[in-house]
Amino acid sequence: MPARISRQKPHAVVVGSGFGGLAAAVRLGARGYRVTVLERLEQPGGRASVFRQDGFTFDAGPTIITAPFLFEELWELCGRKFSDDVDLRALDRFYRIIFDDGGHFDCVADDGAMKREVARISPGDVDGYERFMRHSEAIFRVGFEQLAHVPFGSLADMARVAPEMVRLRADRSVYATAAKFVRHPYLRFALSFHPLFVGGNPFRTTSIYCLISFLERNWGVHFAMGGTGALVNGLVGLIEGQGNVVRYGQDVSEIIVDSGCATGVRLASGEVVPADIVVANSDGGWTYEKLLAGAPRRRWTNRRFDRSRHSMSLFIWYFGTNRTYPDVPHHTILLGPRYRALIADIFDRKVLAKDFSLYLHRPTASDPALAPVGCDGFYVLSPVPHLDSNVDWTRQAEPYRQAIAKRLSETILPGLEDHVVTSRLFTPQDFRDRLLSIKGAAFGLEPVLTQSAWFRPHNRSEDVDRLYLVGASTHPGAGVPGVLSSARILDSVVPDAAFV
Repeated sequence: MPARISRQKPHAVVVGSGFGGLAAAVRLGARGYRVTVLERLEQPGGRASVFRQDGFTFDAGPTIITAPFLFEELWELCGRKFSDDVDLRALDRFYRIIFDDGGHFDCVADDGAMKREVARISPGDVDGYERFMRHSEAIFRVGFEQLAHVPFGSLADMARVAPEMVRLRADRSVYATAAKFVRHPYLRFALSFHPLFVGGNPFRTTSIYCLISFLERNWGVHFAMGGTGALVNGLVGLIEGQGNVVRYGQDVSEIIVDSGCATGVRLASGEVVPADIVVANSDGGWTYEKLLAGAPRRRWTNRRFDRSRHSMSLFIWYFGTNRTYPDVPHHTILLGPRYRALIADIFDRKVLAKDFSLYLHRPTASDPALAPVGCDGFYVLSPVPHLDSNVDWTRQAEPYRQAIAKRLSETILPGLEDHVVTSRLFTPQDFRDRLLSIKGAAFGLEPVLTQSAWFRPHNRSEDVDRLYLVGASTHPGAGVPGVLSSARILDSVVPDAAFV
C-alpha cells in the first residue's frame, strides 16, 4: 500500500460539496485530517446550491429539513452551537395536499390537529392512522437508529438485519403498507408519497421508507431562514474554522489509483492533488464510470450501472412574482387527474405525460426577505422520467413550463402568468450536464429493496482501497438525512488520522 504523502496530518480530498461532502469534510477534520474539498461549480452545495436573480434568492434543491439533530451534531464536533449560526424554524403546517377533485389534506405538526384532520377526511381511519404511525416508529427504530449510520460492507451485515427486515415487511412497498392501515385514498397518498422526495416510486420503494412519517412527526419539518443555502454556508464555515479548504471551479477528471489504492485526484487543468484518502460526493455512477474509468473494477462496472434502476428526474421552474399570494402555504403538493398511471409513465414507460403532479415551494411564506418587497418567490417541481426517455428538453422545456404555469394559474396562483417577473428552468439535461448525474437522474439509484443497504455502492469502495463514497448514491440513500448519515458512516470505515 502506498506510503502516506507527507509527515503532516494525513490529507483527505473530498470530491464535491453537496451536503454529504461538506458533512464528510467536517467529520474528517474533527478526526485530525487535513481536508481539501474540490467543487467544480463556483459555489458550494451541489444540489443544495443557491442562485440569485433579479433580487430574488432561490434554493436550487432540497428545502425540507426533518432531522436537525444531524446538523447539530456536526456543529458540536467543532465545539460550536448550531443555533448560533443557523436560524432553523419548525413549520406548523408541513404540507397542504390538494387533490384533483378539489379536496385537500393538511399535514400539520400538532398531533391532535393531525388526528382531527384525518377524522375530517375519514373518521373510520383515525385508528388505522394511529397504528400506521406506531408502525412507522418501529421501522424508524430499526431502519434509521440502527442501520442508517452503519456500513453494509458484507453480506453478513445484511444477514444480521434480515430477520428485522422480514418482521417489518421490507418487501412490501410504502404505498401497500399505508393501504394496509387506512382506506381513504387521500390518506393513502398522504402517508405514502414521501419516496418521491428521495427518487422512489411509492408503489415499489421498500416500506423501510415509511420511517419518514415518524421522522417528520417526531422532529418536525423545518426551514432555515435565509434558505437552505444558510445551512451550506454554515458547513463551509465549520470546515474553514478547522483550518481546512474548499476550492471552487475545480473540475476533477480522474481519481488516481496506484496499486489498487486511491492516491489523489487529477483536475481537468492537469493539476494533481495528492491524498491519503479520497471521498467521492459525486454521483455514484459518475464516480465509477468516469472518475475511475481507467481503474480495474470488479463490482461496479459500467454494465452494472447501466442495468441498475435509476431514480426519476425532475423539471424545476424557479420564478418570482410582482405580487404576493398570502394564502399559499410554504409547501403545497398539487395532484393531477392520475396518480398510479402517472407514476408508471415516469418510472416504467419513461414517457413525458401531458398531465403532471406538482410540488410548489413558496419560501417567502416563512422568509419574505428572499424576495423584493411586495413580491413572492417560488419553485415548482414536476417529477419526470430520466434521460432514457429521449425527451429533447431543448425543445420541450418551454412548452412544459407553459403548461405548468397554466395549471397553477387555474388553481392556487390566480393570474400567475401576468405577474411573473423572473424565471429560470432546470431540466433532466441540467442534472446530467451541471450536476454530472448519470441519465440525468435526480437522486442516483432508485431506492428499491434490491438496491438498498449492501446492494448499493458501499461507503467504503469495494473496488479501490482508500476510496470512500458519500451522498445519495451510496448507503443509506438520498434525502438530506440520508446523505448526512452517509458521512456519519465514515466514522466507522475511515481509519483515525493517527493510523493512516
